[in-house]
Amino acid sequence: MDTIDRAIINNLQGGFPVSERPFADAAMTLGLSEDELLERIERLLDDGTLTRFGPMYHAERLGGGLSLAAMQVPRADFARVADIVNSFPEVAHNYARDHAFNMWFVLATEEPERVGETIAEIEQRSGYRVYNMPKLDEYFVGLRFAV
Repeated sequence: MDTIDRAIINNLQGGFPVSERPFADAAMTLGLSEDELLERIERLLDDGTLTRFGPMYHAERLGGGLSLAAMQVPRADFARVADIVNSFPEVAHNYARDHAFNMWFVLATEEPERVGETIAEIEQRSGYRVYNMPKLDEYFVGLRFAV
């Protein structure tokens, strides 16, 4: 990453313009052309520096469902199960933990009942139990990672 890539990541973590040409507006604040910003974001995604670039929706406010889930997956089977879990469009993100529950992921669904259905499908395809942990209360913690 060069200084421009760092500036893109640092500046766009805090918000993105809502306008007819959001990438042009974002590029202008960074001193770039719209095409250069798009090319750099695409390269950061392609090389794995960024794993995702897009909006975060509040699924529940949109009438959907949201839940945190965990699994206990043997190391030898972890990659296979991760591929299965990640194949579901409802999986917002998936990450490994050094814990008995070593695979954690967030489900965001269009309808609340789809959370349970998706969990059942993951269990059936993977052969492992999914522990559903829906939130009871919500707290907002602003989080930025300066690079």
